[in-house]
Amino acid sequence: MKHNLSLIVAVASNNVIGINNSLPWHLPEDLKRFRALTTGHHIIMGRKTYESLGRLLPGRTTVIVTRNKDYSLEGALVAPSLVAAIALCQNDEEPFVIGGAELYQDGLKLANKLYMTEVELDVAGDAFFPTVDLNHWQETSREAHTSAQGLPFNYITYSRKS
Repeated sequence: MKHNLSLIVAVASNNVIGINNSLPWHLPEDLKRFRALTTGHHIIMGRKTYESLGRLLPGRTTVIVTRNKDYSLEGALVAPSLVAAIALCQNDEEPFVIGGAELYQDGLKLANKLYMTEVELDVAGDAFFPTVDLNHWQETSREAHTSAQGLPFNYITYSRKS
């Protein structure tokens, strides 16, 4: 059986998604959308992404991917790989990969949906989103927005071409 898997990411014009384990911008509108889309679902993240959040996000089942066999966290599921993490989400019709860069790289090969917030900004960073091969993806929606701080951004949804 094919599992659904979605990636959700905010990415700068130069493909930066993070610096020093944090977001390089403050975009409350995007955080609100993230919460609306992921609440009630499994969110799959790497250990460093979890540690940058510093807490379990309410209303979601957290799945942490780590190579550390002894890692455990009360209230979260732990898996040694993305494939193992996806297997823990089999009762969820739409689990989400929420970072970091390495999981996005693996997830891009397995996902069938991509929620991207394109932040119209070039920023310094040390974590990057992989280049999306648009031959494999179909844009299904695009909404242009400007944040309360005047930062332009776009919500774009892609579905994998069959």
